[in-house]
Amino acid sequence: QVQLVESGGGLVQAGGSLRLSCAASGRTFSRSTMGWFRQAPGKEREFVATIGWSGGTIYYTDVVKGRFTISRDNANNTLYLQMNSLKPEDTAVYYCAARRNARGNYYEARGYDYWGQGTQVTVSS
Repeated sequence: QVQLVESGGGLVQAGGSLRLSCAASGRTFSRSTMGWFRQAPGKEREFVATIGWSGGTIYYTDVVKGRFTISRDNANNTLYLQMNSLKPEDTAVYYCAARRNARGNYYEARGYDYWGQGTQVTVSS
């Protein structure tokens, strides 16, 4: 089992930055691929970024490449998402997720077994 709690969301002006954190409990964090997803009102949950258990494999969705950075600290069971140059279209609830046995692809929500409760990010224009 993995329990996930996101923090760091808030209201920021366009062009600003936020750093999201995801604190994980349970003994399997360091062996889990982790991901960030987001869901805007009226839209489906969408993939943002993923990072392998060692931090060596990272993928981003195209619209955040060059602006967002995913990272992890296995010693402290924490996942991060540094978001720079934020745009109003980045407004969404952001979720962290852990992939253990799910069979979907890393860019699909069904590819993850455990989810946090989400943190709201609002970018004003």
